Amino acid sequence: MLMPLARTLTPDSDGVVQAAELLRAGRLVAFPTETVYGLGADARDGAAVAAIYAAKGRPSFNPLIVHVADMARARTIARFDDTALRLAQAFWPGPLTLVLPLTPDHDIASLVTAGLDTVALRVPGHPLAQTLLRAFDGPVAAPSANPSGRISPTRAAHVLAGLGDQIEAVLDGGACAVGLESTIVGGAPTALLRAGGVPTEEIEAIIGPLAAAGSQITAPGQLAAHYAPRVPLRLNATRATDGEVFVGFGPGDCDLNLSATGDMRDAAAQLFDTLHALDALGKPAAIAPIPDTGLGRAINDRLRRASVR
Repeated sequence: MLMPLARTLTPDSDGVVQAAELLRAGRLVAFPTETVYGLGADARDGAAVAAIYAAKGRPSFNPLIVHVADMARARTIARFDDTALRLAQAFWPGPLTLVLPLTPDHDIASLVTAGLDTVALRVPGHPLAQTLLRAFDGPVAAPSANPSGRISPTRAAHVLAGLGDQIEAVLDGGACAVGLESTIVGGAPTALLRAGGVPTEEIEAIIGPLAAAGSQITAPGQLAAHYAPRVPLRLNATRATDGEVFVGFGPGDCDLNLSATGDMRDAAAQLFDTLHALDALGKPAAIAPIPDTGLGRAINDRLRRASVR
């Protein structure tokens, strides 16, 4: 039996207290981060984590990111080498996820890590996410709050449209500022596992060149088909053909535009909103080329995965 439509909680002390109480009770609560909305559950509660997989229709071999309030909590869960410490000091709180070895006495449910001996950890920078994590006072497993493989949500309305009858509540913090999921790095040597909200160049300026990821799924967001709208996408297009919606980047005629000024941060923030708009239009889309540098790498990664059929 489906649940009633999720409650919308206000971004104030009352809303945060209610969200934290629901998490303690093993319920699912969506909440905003600077990247996208996350679908949160107590990362120590195997039944609550299983409910995430069920709500999303997510494959159980696809691990989840654990969100914590600060470095002190992170170090109770994972072991940090010198490279990980430098990255955490440079980019936390923020849109960087580190895949690290679990500590022997961690309390994370095995379903979170898909049975691996590593965990994906992040300290989000969104003030409402920080307030919720401190009120809950524990680790929160939180993939993006959308059905598996569909478009990630950057607004509470997106969460309600995709999972509104599958979860308990959504804490409404408005639009997400970054609009792309976090960058994920991990392994030895340190590899780029998913491009995201921290450009690769900024990471490599701290620790040197990143290695290429292997074929094994060790972190979220590595499935070939992901972030997909219901309409076909044609990438690197210079114009639309009959029946297509043209999505531009930079100045020029188009139906929708990721950034009329060609600003990569604007394009990242608008990407999932634009994909949701394409879903609403119900027409195939042609997407203009996006420079494959900085945040453009992450944008192109999401577009490639969204175009897989």
